[in-house]
Amino acid sequence: MPSAETIGLVAAVTVASAVEVVEALTIVLAMGITRGWRSALAGALVALVALAALTLAAGLSLGAYVSESLLQFVIGALLLVFGLQWLRKAMLRSAGLKAIHDEDRIFAEEREAARAAASRRRFGIDGFGFVVAFKGVLLEGVEVIFIVITFGIGAANRGVPHAMALAAAGAAVAALVVVAAGAVLRRPLAMVPENAMKYAVALLLSSFGLFWVVEGIGFFGPAGESLQWPGGTAALPVILLVWIVVSQATVALLRGLGRGRREGIAP
Repeated sequence: MPSAETIGLVAAVTVASAVEVVEALTIVLAMGITRGWRSALAGALVALVALAALTLAAGLSLGAYVSESLLQFVIGALLLVFGLQWLRKAMLRSAGLKAIHDEDRIFAEEREAARAAASRRRFGIDGFGFVVAFKGVLLEGVEVIFIVITFGIGAANRGVPHAMALAAAGAAVAALVVVAAGAVLRRPLAMVPENAMKYAVALLLSSFGLFWVVEGIGFFGPAGESLQWPGGTAALPVILLVWIVVSQATVALLRGLGRGRREGIAP
């Protein structure tokens, strides 16, 4: 039976990658429909090539030049910071203090910007459509790479078999499913519960980040070796539960504060 760490690894990478690919797909669809598919797909393809090179360079550098315990600390800290950023946004959305992410609205805004932009073609490629598609895929793809590499290397150092392959497979499956759905529907995947998925991913990133950063603190000790949580990976579900309780309590507090402010300024 797969360990909690393996299940969490695959779940976090797959869901997080799906969220990022949905956002990239919205931009490519808007450019393809408005500025032409040749330009949009060319921009997306060039971005994918750049992402592949970045993945290879980052993966080799982290694995070759950083000690195991320090790597756990660095990866844990990165995941924790990244996860807490997502968690903060998810809590603000749940409390009604931040707008819900809406792919249909973003799609309409991108199409409007594409219609208003001047048309400049070179070698049969529309410059605006190419650049916007390239930028959208590159920025969202960098986040996918970050998640795949950090989870993959972090889990591998914990002894999870084929961790990097599992992380890459999770991201690839998510990308294939999202792109296939987008190709069939030819519209943004607004029906995907993206905000709920972001909240789930934020919880997983924060849980793994805290788990690994505490273990990596051992690098700064006399022995320079990783620390161990009581119960090993059994601590992960407990950490996840704590984050859920803390986040839900924070949402309730924010809602109460927001309600109090609205009532205080009411005539």
